Amino acid sequence: MPLPKAELHLHIEGTLEPELAFDLAARNGVKLRYADTEELREAYRFEDLQSFLNLYYELMTVLRTERDFEDLANAYLTRAAAQGVRHAEIFFDPQAHLARGLDMGTVVEGLWRALGRSEENHGVSTRLILCFLRDESADSALETLEAARPYLDRITGIGLDSAEVGHPPAKFRQVYETAAGLGLRRVAHAGEEGPPEYITQSLDLLGIERVDHGLRCMEDPELVERLVRERVPLTLCPLSNVRLRTVDTLADHPLPAMLDAGLLCTVNSDDPAYFGGYADDNFRAVRESLGLTEERLRELARNSFLASFLEDDEERRARYLAEVDAYVF
Repeated sequence: MPLPKAELHLHIEGTLEPELAFDLAARNGVKLRYADTEELREAYRFEDLQSFLNLYYELMTVLRTERDFEDLANAYLTRAAAQGVRHAEIFFDPQAHLARGLDMGTVVEGLWRALGRSEENHGVSTRLILCFLRDESADSALETLEAARPYLDRITGIGLDSAEVGHPPAKFRQVYETAAGLGLRRVAHAGEEGPPEYITQSLDLLGIERVDHGLRCMEDPELVERLVRERVPLTLCPLSNVRLRTVDTLADHPLPAMLDAGLLCTVNSDDPAYFGGYADDNFRAVRESLGLTEERLRELARNSFLASFLEDDEERRARYLAEVDAYVF
């Protein structure tokens, strides 16, 4: 059994494997422009974030019904459980679905059909985080939050994703203030392709509690000191960083330097169907490429539970941490 861990940076739409994409396309009468799963998998080669996003949004068209979202989530949870994931905080992108005629209920209820039974069926506890697309307008984000109000008993927090450069966090200050007033937890992608000041803006203007990615913080020593001092978690995604050319090779990844600096880093899979690995695949990859010791890996696993939104169930958090401490490599 792999090292127990929490996954905190996972886009459910990014778990759509080619085989499931073709199954759902056939079920829903959607014509894909790829001859077969092999040709589609070949398309999972990206020059940058935007080239990935283009395919990511294109393939979402196969998701049409509650059953589709349930099947997508169950497929992820099955893989995650096999990779040692005990708790998953799952992002979803409602704007991408609303824009093609689906309603919020289809998406949330479909996902919840899997998440609501995840502990029973997979042994994985879950939280759901609604992400706004930062290349859409702030008004669109507010409208999306409004559409989600009937489902806030199932949504733990909000996030901010999609194309980062040119879309500063400040643009979404109002929607984050509104979400805070609703009691929602707050995270945001920052410092992946965008500059370190996007991390600072996210902290100061959006009030985020975790930084998704954040590896460019290392360019700003004062920011690093602040993140360490305030114990702000970073949800790093090493295989994603390589596939999207944020770092040239895994051996160049700043994770060891970030841990040495005292940052509260976690390791996650981001969009694993597209980036070549789920949670434990990322753990094994950084162990092999960066020479991380067993105790460093244990630290990353502990960090993942410490950074989880489990304040409503500290007994569960303590149980997960005890599993990490007892794990024998």
